[in-house]
Amino acid sequence: MTMLPVLVPMRLACYAAWVEASVHGYAELNVASGRWPQEGAIARSRAEFERLLPQGLATPDQHICEIWSADGAQAVGSLWIALQRHPAGIGAYVFDIKVLPAHRRQGHARRALAALEPFAAALGAASIGLHVHAHNAGARALYESLGYGVTGLNMQKALTG
Repeated sequence: MTMLPVLVPMRLACYAAWVEASVHGYAELNVASGRWPQEGAIARSRAEFERLLPQGLATPDQHICEIWSADGAQAVGSLWIALQRHPAGIGAYVFDIKVLPAHRRQGHARRALAALEPFAAALGAASIGLHVHAHNAGARALYESLGYGVTGLNMQKALTG
């Protein structure tokens, strides 16, 4: 039986819509986590995407893939990693993984993260890192079940006056 690819380089025709949805999603996550105020969140998010992806899909060391269903019938999400060079070597960093709402809770993210391991290793990465917002318990449980461990914790206390 032939294994169909799970991660496929993003098609140029899909990129603009992906960026727009991702800019809004990243802004919402940062507002929900208390890192950013609602006002200006979209502009702040857009600036981050422009900084990280100045050449779009052609930006060096940035790999944006579509996640395809197990039967190869359709794209069900996306995965964006960046290669980062550290004194200890090259690591892959997951900037974003997203499964479309109609396809969630069907194992697509798990399959994509499993496919990411040989993909990242082939690019020279010795590790994969990611950030998960504290309010996203489902994502944290998934990552932990796949062997990801906590490497640090950011904590915050709101001051009222």
